[in-house]
Amino acid sequence: MSAITTHILDTASGKPGAGIRVVLERKTHSAGWQAIAEGITDSEGRVDDLLSLRDVFLPGHYRLIFEIGPYYLLQSIECFFPQIMISFVVKDSMKRYHIPLQVSPFGYSTYRGA
Repeated sequence: MSAITTHILDTASGKPGAGIRVVLERKTHSAGWQAIAEGITDSEGRVDDLLSLRDVFLPGHYRLIFEIGPYYLLQSIECFFPQIMISFVVKDSMKRYHIPLQVSPFGYSTYRGA
């Protein structure tokens, strides 16, 4: 399992957010934000394979970008936040970081999960 994982719950429908593109970026001093991985949420709204065991996982600033707009567009539902960015800091690269996202067409919330 990846050191950084996520899952999406559509709180308006009570269903997992399936088929949503997620991009993981890391901030570097020389080049700014750089995409290092991406995935698509599975039928349960999860992405568990953003980083492989071969990837170097360093402390630093990261962010997840969730492309929510197409998910709601396919359902013919207007949404206010078509893209959601969550920035976070990794201090200990030996730990796992799970970042859940709860979405609805006009709001979202997140937290650090276990």
